[in-house]
Parts: sequence; structure tokens; C-alpha cells
Amino acid sequence: MSLLAIKDLSVSYGAIQALSGISLHVEDGEIVTLIGGNGAGKSTTLRTVSGLLKPGQGSVEFEGKSIHGTAPHRIAQSRLVHVPEGRGIFANLSVEENLMLGAFSRHDADQIAADRERVLTLFPRVRERLRQQAGTLSGGEQQMLAIGRALLARPKLLMLDEPSLGLAPQIVQTIFQVIQQINREGTTILLVEQNASMALQVAHRAYVIEVGRIQIEGPARELAASDAVRKAYLGAH
Repeated sequence: MSLLAIKDLSVSYGAIQALSGISLHVEDGEIVTLIGGNGAGKSTTLRTVSGLLKPGQGSVEFEGKSIHGTAPHRIAQSRLVHVPEGRGIFANLSVEENLMLGAFSRHDADQIAADRERVLTLFPRVRERLRQQAGTLSGGEQQMLAIGRALLARPKLLMLDEPSLGLAPQIVQTIFQVIQQINREGTTILLVEQNASMALQVAHRAYVIEVGRIQIEGPARELAASDAVRKAYLGAH
């Protein structure tokens, strides 16, 4: 049984078909990446899984159970956690307040404290800025905060939408190192990323989506070595 199984999923925005019968799966312990160009359907896939969009057809199962029609906050409480593109930080709240929102549905105070400390160890910059308003953080710091907040929900599956978008190369390296470390410590990850080269370096398996359809899938290393993928997404000629 896959941790996440998407089968024949179709989603429309009015007359626009965003996804056309895509199927993919994520196994426990993996990093799986979904790569493709702008408007290919990557973010739509994650938003549908997390309950923000309703599919026209198809199914989404998490831990073997259908989550079709489940409210987004209930899906998050089931430990399927989505870090959206744009990070979703509450600018007027402090960094600490933003961080602790990740534990909103938990009641295990000792474990919350341990998880908070783990996040602050992963992201020393967040620790340094706990009392600041979150809106004063740089883009990279906000991304660290968004991932840290998600980790306080203790995800079994963490979905990351464009975590490197708009960030300086050095910060991108840091973010991807943390993604690998989170995975090594036991969190499964579904990664949507336009930086296909970085995504394929850290992922175990990959899917290429174009205009709402899965075109290629396989081990990330094989896709990274594929001439078609390299020409289309990795800038190789």
C-alpha cells in the first residue's frame, strides 16, 4: 500500500482543464518530485491532494483511505501537510507565533517542545528571529519558517510547493540540505519544484508533468540522465 496514491485525477478551473487523468504514488520514506514548466499542473496537484481543490474525477488515498471531500484542516490533522507556494506566512504575527501555529491541533506539550527545538536546530536563523514580526524576514527565512511550521504538525507526508522559488543560490542549497535531512529522519516528501536539477539530485523518483498529463516517470537518476528531460528542463543542449 502506497502512503499516497493518486489515480486518474482530473481537475478543471471553469473551462480550463488543469489536470487530465494523472496517476502517481508516493511510498513511505521516499522523496518524490514532480517537475514541469509553468502552468503544467504541479501546484494544482498538491492543492487537490490537500483538499483546497475538488477533482472532477479520480481518487486520492492517504494511508489507504480516501480523502476525497475531506476538509483541508482535517487532512492536515491526519499528518499530510502542505507548504504552499508563496509560503503562507502571517506577516503581522511574530516568528514564534507563526511557528507554533503548526501545532494547533496537538496536545502533547512535551513532544511539541522537542519538535520546536528540532526545528530551531535545523534552522538557526529562525531561532535568532523568534521575536521579530514574520513580515520582516527575508524570502529565504520565510521559507525556513514555513517548513518549520509544517514540521510542528509532525507530518508523515510533507508536500513542498516550489521551496526554492525566488531564493538566492546559497539559501537554495541550505533548503535542499534540510529537505534531505528531514527525509533521512523519517518524513516522506512530495516535492514540486521548477529547479529540476536540484529536485532530481535529492529525489528518489520523479514524474514529469506537461499540460496536465504525466509524460515521464522513473528513478530520479534516470530522468536526470535522460536527453529529453535534460533538454527540456535542465538547460542541456
